[in-house]
Amino acid sequence: MEAARARQRAKAYEELTDIASRLQLLVRLENGADPHVGSALHAVRFAVTMLWPTTPDSPPPGYSHDSEYLHHLAGHWREAALEIGEFAVERPALRLVGDTKPPA
Repeated sequence: MEAARARQRAKAYEELTDIASRLQLLVRLENGADPHVGSALHAVRFAVTMLWPTTPDSPPPGYSHDSEYLHHLAGHWREAALEIGEFAVERPALRLVGDTKPPA
């Protein structure tokens, strides 16, 4: 039973690592423009980081795996994905235009 659990953890770790690699490629291809992809990337990296210590003989993640930093990012994923708060997209300013005809 323990061997089966270890295999499944290793498989999950490998699959999550592959997904993180694909998301990282998307971020590069889009020049980091899509906050949804960036948020998904950080979420998957968080999952990989949390799973790594429980998967013996698995290589460390191929990125900084500081769990404290990833916990900090978790607080911003929703805002980044929904483009709210400090991640809000700047909208063009509206200006009022009055009647341009001179009074008669």
